[in-house]
Amino acid sequence: MSTPIALVGIGKIAQDQHVPAIGASEDWDLAATVSRHGNVPGVENFADLDSMLAARPDIGVVSLCLPPVPRFEYAAAALRAGRHVMLEKPPGATLAECHALQTMAAERGLTLYASWHSRAAGMVAPAKAWLADKSLKKMEIIWKEDIRRWHPGQDWILEAGGMGVFDPGINALSIVTEILPDPIHVAGAILHVPENRQAPIAAQVSFHHPTAQVTADLDFLQTGEQTWTIRAETDQGTMTLTFGGSRMHIDGVEQTGADPDPLNAEYPRLYRHMTGLVASGRSDVDLTPIVHVSDVFTLGRRVAAPPFDF
Repeated sequence: MSTPIALVGIGKIAQDQHVPAIGASEDWDLAATVSRHGNVPGVENFADLDSMLAARPDIGVVSLCLPPVPRFEYAAAALRAGRHVMLEKPPGATLAECHALQTMAAERGLTLYASWHSRAAGMVAPAKAWLADKSLKKMEIIWKEDIRRWHPGQDWILEAGGMGVFDPGINALSIVTEILPDPIHVAGAILHVPENRQAPIAAQVSFHHPTAQVTADLDFLQTGEQTWTIRAETDQGTMTLTFGGSRMHIDGVEQTGADPDPLNAEYPRLYRHMTGLVASGRSDVDLTPIVHVSDVFTLGRRVAAPPFDF
């Protein structure tokens, strides 16, 4: 029997990924949505979360797809109402918010899941296994995509709290922190901030690693082919992840995995994991990627970039 779930925030990521993943799942039934501007045909929609929580006590799980700044209040309200909560990445606008939600969930015996969809890409687990016994010499993160294509008209992403290029960049960081055997931390950064915006449109980051040079080159103005690449040079060869972790090459030879759809299976995997968490009464809140973003904003040197408009 499927479990009723509510989806809050019916924007592009919800329509493109969450709705299809829930619809294809035997574990979940999309019983309600909460949105002032969007809806899912055939699904009851509420204009605000409080109305949904009051009207639908049968819905025990809430999945939040809102921008990061308002997300805390929605998550806290759902937890106070006794509902399990799944968070789209990033899990919050600040680390303090995330820690507060962890405490609230633990005190109430509820599941809190900070999902990192890029970690669920098909070749991330094989990459982690391959790197496990290698000595890293160099890692390059090259993450370049088109803000106008993936976030059309979404001004919030370049405002305070929106994270700018680190909205996609945190996907790369979620993969890197999953596959590296050794921890890294931010050593320095340059943030390119448009004159009319609050968040960076591009960034270069250097990390401390025990044996290797680790860098990231992020750009939100890439046109044409999008670049989501992580290249790791080791004492036993070079591993390259491309297409957001869905393809892997070792010394130029493409590796095959068991997953026939290694990129588009990300969100179904997230919802399967949420099923297991709720069933076992556990939470999964790894904040390592957002720690790196917070450190970047603390250490990063800001330089002016040309004004940006959609």
